Amino acid sequence: MNKPGLFDEFSEVSAKQWKQKIQYDLKGADYNDTLVWESPEGIKIKPFYNSEDVKDFEVLEQKPRTWKIAQSLYVGDTVKTNKKARGFLKKGVESLIFTVPNDQIDLVELLKGIEVPNTPIHFNFSFLAQGPIEKLLTSLKTLPTQLHLHVDSIGNLARTGNWYRSQKEDTEVLQRLIHLTAETDFAYPFAIDTTLYQNAGANLVQQLAYGLSHAHEYLNEFSTAFPKTAFKVAVGGNYFFEIAKIRALRWLWASLASDYGIDTECHILAVPSKRNKTLYDYNVNMLRTTSECMSGILGGADTICNLPYDALYHKDNDFAERISRNQLILLKEESYFENIAHVTNGAFYIESLTHQLAQKALALFKQIEASGGFLKALETGKIQQKIKESALKEQTLFDAGETILLGTNAYQDSNDRMKGTLELYPFTKKRSEKTKIIPIIEKRWAEEMEQKRLDNE
Repeated sequence: MNKPGLFDEFSEVSAKQWKQKIQYDLKGADYNDTLVWESPEGIKIKPFYNSEDVKDFEVLEQKPRTWKIAQSLYVGDTVKTNKKARGFLKKGVESLIFTVPNDQIDLVELLKGIEVPNTPIHFNFSFLAQGPIEKLLTSLKTLPTQLHLHVDSIGNLARTGNWYRSQKEDTEVLQRLIHLTAETDFAYPFAIDTTLYQNAGANLVQQLAYGLSHAHEYLNEFSTAFPKTAFKVAVGGNYFFEIAKIRALRWLWASLASDYGIDTECHILAVPSKRNKTLYDYNVNMLRTTSECMSGILGGADTICNLPYDALYHKDNDFAERISRNQLILLKEESYFENIAHVTNGAFYIESLTHQLAQKALALFKQIEASGGFLKALETGKIQQKIKESALKEQTLFDAGETILLGTNAYQDSNDRMKGTLELYPFTKKRSEKTKIIPIIEKRWAEEMEQKRLDNE
């Protein structure tokens, strides 16, 4: 905000005066046709913003917020993963995210030698089992820490088409975990995974509304003893919109939680989107993820976990992990991004975007709830259909060259060769198993184009 008296010698310029000056400089061209464009969410973007754009609503005041550099690890071998994790913590990593594939992994052994009180720990479980988690919570009872269990049975239903076990059994296990974490006062049992919606092609309003309605299903079920809550968010390449999206999510959750009389604070874990990442000219992915991490930080995320530039086709490797880690370290320690979420306060453009995204998402959320809620919308396929429609619009723009990915649909390097280097399958896999509902499928823009290039090498 301007200091009193700093610009007193200058007269105020209204939005009308600015627009008149711009119209004059356009030399007869239409202002709206030339300079105003509309986003996929139906938000009209103007060439300038001033105080008049935020006068009709209360702006969101972000408080100064620190964020943690996180590293993701797949737990194949407990001993090797533990050693690797301890090594990461010596190289600038501040938080660990373990992907646990089965209930045979000893979670207590996995954390051996790690300074748990000083290291926020996240677990992504590929299963839902009470025993291993209960053992973990018991072992940490006397150690103050921040533990995120990322249990999300509705998210598993949306992603795979099936519950972990059944709706009834999943709910019973969740109820027990809520009771256990309430006793510890340091663990977050839930993490609403909204990355699926973004990576499948949902627009920003849909991502916010679906994430909020997704969380509301848990509120309806466990409102009398609702625990601390976290959201996992995928950040795309639309820089300012993504900043506004995360700010809007925090505001929307606070509004919903306050109606239930529960903690309005939530933990937000941000990761770069996969949707705009490419197989060819893969080094450009570093530029994309840097921008996306910056959006996450400025939006006010609590934890940032970067995506290695070669994650689409390479297995975990030291070089790519070091690069992705150093991107965050450079942002935090060299670029002064350590504690800057509050700098977006009062930025008229971002405040306007935040408000419009939040209001549109709230309206869509109310529609979903009035129609029976998120689970019903999933079961009837409405959510899947809406995401599919949004994804098709994005794909059409990419195929037409209006949305550009350098090195892929613009400025291709004809000498670029990828065949023979693929350690992972980088395309959407067809699934044949029987499912309770139609699963939501992630897909990148460049997949079909890349498959043709591979075939032609």
